[in-house]
Amino acid sequence: MKDFKFSKGLVASLMLSAAVLAGCSSDGEEASGSGSEDQVTVDIFQFKVEFKDQFEDVVALYEKENPDVNIEITTVGGGEDYGAALRSRFASGNEPAIFNIGGPQDVADWKDNLSDLAETKAAGAALEGTLDGVTVESEVLGLPYNQEGYGFIYNTRLFEEAGIDPASITDFASLEEAVKALDSKKDELGLESVFAFPGKEAWVTGLHLSNTFLAPEFDNNVLAAFDAETVDFKYADGYKKIVDLQNEYSKQPTVSLDYSQQVEELFSLERVAIIQQGNWAYGSIAGIDPELADSGVGLMPIPVEGLDNAGLPVGVPMYWGVNKQADEDVIRESKEFLDWLYTSDAGKTAVVEDFKFIPAYEGYDTSKISDPMSKAIYDASESGNTIGWVFMGYPTGWGEDELGASIQKYLSDEASWDEVIESAKEAWKTSRAE
Repeated sequence: MKDFKFSKGLVASLMLSAAVLAGCSSDGEEASGSGSEDQVTVDIFQFKVEFKDQFEDVVALYEKENPDVNIEITTVGGGEDYGAALRSRFASGNEPAIFNIGGPQDVADWKDNLSDLAETKAAGAALEGTLDGVTVESEVLGLPYNQEGYGFIYNTRLFEEAGIDPASITDFASLEEAVKALDSKKDELGLESVFAFPGKEAWVTGLHLSNTFLAPEFDNNVLAAFDAETVDFKYADGYKKIVDLQNEYSKQPTVSLDYSQQVEELFSLERVAIIQQGNWAYGSIAGIDPELADSGVGLMPIPVEGLDNAGLPVGVPMYWGVNKQADEDVIRESKEFLDWLYTSDAGKTAVVEDFKFIPAYEGYDTSKISDPMSKAIYDASESGNTIGWVFMGYPTGWGEDELGASIQKYLSDEASWDEVIESAKEAWKTSRAE
């Protein structure tokens, strides 16, 4: 997800993210289908920018194999609010057939518009646990995109030239030591700063970063977060230290620095050594420097002070929902397309080799996972050295609109950290009481 920029309050958090695919049209614009009257048109409204071109190619292949189906894709991402745009689409009456939802909070928000997908081939092939957040009683209301993970992406060459062994970074103290070492050698390494901290992106701070410090509080269980009436912020001090470290050693001003600047202008051009992002950034990095993306990056966990061996946060970034208010033939073709995407040989090849996804389904040749960040995430998942994505269970709007927005005030010296935390606690409690 780019990230996974998905507003939980306005329909998922995302999430992340950040970024979307545009099908037969440019970003943010509807594709203009040219299907004949006897075709079934399936409108897809989705947010993931990183595999835009590859998804277009796969859709074209599917349409060639299924000439009676016309798929139109609308993309909203890259800084736009997907959740607000989705609500606007539904309010206008121009409802998509397939759209994106996050975890249990989005399921609750959109339940009246979600078809039961329990009988699909894709649901039957989903990996254990990946459907937990979208299952209500016996109904499966979403199909997972993929698995993703995030942490600190770092430039391996710069770390080596600075004499830093990434394996030695096991807690906040060792991270801070490494950051100061990099900062002291900025000139010789050609760095503008150690970090690029995208304070403009509330999903980075209010969803992904907060998750690192709140997942242990909820035992890595998204449903526990969803059911919780209050939040304690047990690791608030560690959270603050990571925010402060990134802010202090980042290109300024961080509050106006966005995802594109962070990943494309700064990290991909090796002007900074570390960024907080996930494997979804691979495509953006590879588009600028393929060699860096394929062999020059690593991924490490974000240390949680007071907690030993914090792992990489790994989870399902988003789910495909099928609009149950659509015509029966549209619902049928929507399900068949998603089944084909995740269970056919052609679809599975595209998912791993073209989309660069870590599959959330059985039956894949995982030896074809090629980029180093995805490999690190897959290895962490296999070893169990991960933490959950509980931010999918945050109250509607809380992660970005409350916590993320408050952190922006903190970065602008308009609020203290204590004010950020107390405001977030109260907002969570109030939301759950409604």
